[in-house]
Amino acid sequence: MRLTELVAYTDRLLAVEQFNDYCPNGLQVQGRAEVQTLVGGVTACQALLEAAVERRADAILVHHGYFWKGENPRVVGMKQRRLATLLRHDLSLIAYHLPLDAHPELGNNAQLARVLGLTITGTAGGNPRAPGLVMLGALDLPLPGADFAAVLAARLGREPLHIAGNAKPIRRLAWCTGGGQSLIELALTADVDGFLTGEASEQTVHIAREQGIHFFAAGHHATERYGIPALGAHLATQCQLDFTFVDIDNPV
Repeated sequence: MRLTELVAYTDRLLAVEQFNDYCPNGLQVQGRAEVQTLVGGVTACQALLEAAVERRADAILVHHGYFWKGENPRVVGMKQRRLATLLRHDLSLIAYHLPLDAHPELGNNAQLARVLGLTITGTAGGNPRAPGLVMLGALDLPLPGADFAAVLAARLGREPLHIAGNAKPIRRLAWCTGGGQSLIELALTADVDGFLTGEASEQTVHIAREQGIHFFAAGHHATERYGIPALGAHLATQCQLDFTFVDIDNPV
């Protein structure tokens, strides 16, 4: 498939024009014109680039790409080595950040719900950067906070941080994968018992305690390693590509 056609299709699929993101979505580094072999990963780290080279990939699909707002623009050190690898091997880098988080079927939030067995009931509005970024859902059976933390550990392979803002069981849950801890106050407007994300900030602990809500930080990588495999599998079917997901270990 033509690279331009693949990117245009994925841009439309994820509705990238609706998002005010921290990085460019879509094609970030242009490689060869035709794509047959696609390698996916959470972050475009050097280890993933080398895995793609080893697999003779034509393009790499990631959630965390390059060129973030506020970063040092100089192409030196680690950035130079990464870009040199892509350019030397004529590899394209395709990245989708917030649009992949929010997609109602293929996104990180939706796929995390699938892994955890959550029933999706809607999204919380009010985020101007990204519509639908906070997902809402319900547990099949109410669970004490400690029991839900145990479910997270078993399903995600990582012990979560749990701040118990109350002793009530969890029935209704809001979640936003990765670094969505600042959206806890948006989740509170949806009258939920708990909020799940990847990371925690110092102030998040106090908000959870004072607002009486369960808060779970289950790991940035641990909560965001499901969207790219889902998107890649979809593209493989729709665009007749060979897709492989490479999970580069990350403990946070």
